[in-house]
Amino acid sequence: MALTAKPLSALGLTARPGSDVAVTGLAVDSRLVKPGHLFAALPGTKLHGATFVTAALERGAGAVLTDRAGEDIARQALAGSAVPLLVVEDARLALACAAALFFGAQPATMVAVTGTNGKTSVATFTRMIWQALGLDAANIGTTGVEGAFAAPSSHTTPEPITLHRLLAEMAAAGVTHAAMEASSHGLAQRRLDGVMLKAAAFTNFTQDHLDYHASFDEYFDAKAGLFTRVLPEEATAVINTDDPKGPGLAALAQARGQKLIRVGHGTVCEIQLQGQRFDAGGQDVRFLWQGGPQMVRLPLIGGFQAMNVLTAAGLVIACGAEPKAVFDALGQLATVRGRMQLAATRTNGATVFVDFAHTPDAVETALRALRPHVLGRIIAIVGAGGDRDRSKRPLMGAAAAAHADAVIVTDDNPRTEDPALIRAAVMAGAGPEAAEVGDRAEAILRGVDALGPGDALLIMGKGHERGQVIGTDVFPFDDAEQASIAVAALDGTI
Repeated sequence: MALTAKPLSALGLTARPGSDVAVTGLAVDSRLVKPGHLFAALPGTKLHGATFVTAALERGAGAVLTDRAGEDIARQALAGSAVPLLVVEDARLALACAAALFFGAQPATMVAVTGTNGKTSVATFTRMIWQALGLDAANIGTTGVEGAFAAPSSHTTPEPITLHRLLAEMAAAGVTHAAMEASSHGLAQRRLDGVMLKAAAFTNFTQDHLDYHASFDEYFDAKAGLFTRVLPEEATAVINTDDPKGPGLAALAQARGQKLIRVGHGTVCEIQLQGQRFDAGGQDVRFLWQGGPQMVRLPLIGGFQAMNVLTAAGLVIACGAEPKAVFDALGQLATVRGRMQLAATRTNGATVFVDFAHTPDAVETALRALRPHVLGRIIAIVGAGGDRDRSKRPLMGAAAAAHADAVIVTDDNPRTEDPALIRAAVMAGAGPEAAEVGDRAEAILRGVDALGPGDALLIMGKGHERGQVIGTDVFPFDDAEQASIAVAALDGTI
């Protein structure tokens, strides 16, 4: 995609008189700077980006953007240089807005989803509904970019330069509607600022990411920023008011003048979930839309899926779709990869599911949601990631033990931690009756081997991921693929 150099003033940046230079691109990594680029020297967790101003200048940076702390660090490197220095209070916010202006285009209809769990499902279902309505749509998040435009993504919410380049490419390819996941990291780091949203959704709030956020309050404030800062006042907030944080967030949105679509069991909800009936292949759902009854058949496993689907429906309606057409499309939805995904079925009828559950609440929710679909036992495979919030590990084990009939504790992505110590923390919550099998492939094989008629195995933690991170290396590993191999080997079909 060809881009034209733009003056700093066109990017919303004010340089000193005579320094309104035209920049040829944007970079936050000094190693990626090209002649004429604006180098954004941002505060980091270990080093301030201004430490690398000299390297950026050597590569031909045409301007430097930073905050007051960065100005102090970069002063010596810029002494006597004609390269303009732009000092702002919030360099991340300034970069996000500059990126939006530099790349210029994005799909005409954009929505975002935040919450601890369910972001990927809601964003994907939103895209699927739009596509069922005949629209060119895509979703951006943990599973990459999917739909009418496909691309890999290394972050749930890409950093601003990557994000706005991607949005411009999507718009150029004809994508008119896009749903994106808004992670707490992305919101705290202002990655979504500059995205023009027509609606945003909140799914739920439970423990996660306390390795990054200092407290639950800080974590929630990051999530709330989607509604209190990013979402325009004239837009629509779709809020799960069943969650304890939902009513307060709805009040914040309403106070800003945003329209509300509340989703939940309460009588005040515009979309009121009234009942669900489960079977081995999915569920029937009854709900009200502004008081009028609706029924839909969802080919999805897990009671929580109904809330995800109805939240997605709320987003699509908020963007102008006719409600009846939206509800008619719900029966066409398919399972999101790695989210209560049926990975394999044994010849005796036992089933194997894969789910991304990697928090205590998500483990409990997944197991409780699977229970009505299963006649026999549920066997759970659970682990915890390394270099992440350690306090949730025993809680995940306890949640698995409380809601499954048998538990196998195994490795997830140990990263740079000792896998045995991670497993020990999970085992502390799971209790002595849980089995400990460090090798994940062996754990899956043992779980599949234990399945009798009517039983189900739920493999949690990695979901859609196709690699296992051990140390700093990523080894090919796909839970669904391993489940299929184990079933085929044990049932003699290979």
